[in-house]
Amino acid sequence: MVHETLAATNAVVTLDVALPGIVWPWLVTVNMWAKSIGTGVIFMLFMLLRMHPESAKSLRLSTAIVAFIFINIFLLFTLADLHQPFRMWHIFVHSHLTSSITVGAWMATIFLGLLTLLMFFAWKKNDEAYDKLLLWVAILAIPVTLYTAALMAQCTARELWQMPTEAAQMILAALLAGSATMILLGGDKLSSEAKNTLGVVLGLSALMAFIIYMSEYIFGPMKAEEVAAVLDYVKGDGQYTVMFWLGQWIAYLLPMLLILLSRVSKSESILKLAAILALVGLAMVKHVWLMIPQLLPMS
Repeated sequence: MVHETLAATNAVVTLDVALPGIVWPWLVTVNMWAKSIGTGVIFMLFMLLRMHPESAKSLRLSTAIVAFIFINIFLLFTLADLHQPFRMWHIFVHSHLTSSITVGAWMATIFLGLLTLLMFFAWKKNDEAYDKLLLWVAILAIPVTLYTAALMAQCTARELWQMPTEAAQMILAALLAGSATMILLGGDKLSSEAKNTLGVVLGLSALMAFIIYMSEYIFGPMKAEEVAAVLDYVKGDGQYTVMFWLGQWIAYLLPMLLILLSRVSKSESILKLAAILALVGLAMVKHVWLMIPQLLPMS
């Protein structure tokens, strides 16, 4: 809000007034979830084509289509969350590259264009061109999936969203969602060895993400009083306690147990169940972690 205007210099003095309530709603949760799938499947295809090329070669087109769809969902929900969505073209026409939003928009748009090329090469069955381009798409997928972590880390008075841990969680979310989606997408096309590899990635991603969340949960209050106050929303009788722990079990703990069972029993059905739970639970975990810092009064 404008406090006063100095006539001599035309300078405008403003008051930094906190916005009450939730600024980033469930739209941002869908944004992050879809981005994790869209970038994660690219990571997994890149890995499979080098470790199990014969098994994964038939997934070139379907993976590119899935990535294209979910990156479009990511961009759609990003647009829907903007306060002035019909002015989004200003990001490209009047670009300020010091803004993480502008940089992220450009990276996501280029990423989407490269996915379109991947679909074209897969449709033309030009595997050589596809695989050469896939390398650059996989490299670009790294900053695209890290973009939201950088944006969250810039938020003032949100001590819980620290860049190092959020960056790690974004990468782990992409690996978790990507491996889970590829397990479901591959079906009978993937060999047992390829499915075992995806199961290992899914299990290790779930384990590392769970360790980071528990580290924040246990040791976070030692970092700042604000973090302690935020974590009260997921402790005891907190507003998000049930959803937080359901998310931890559904996204991480149960998939880890089911992956171990699937390897012992060699059951593909159990592995698919682990993948479905991981995708559902990831949305819950991301939503809780997005909401709770915004519930804390700024004053």
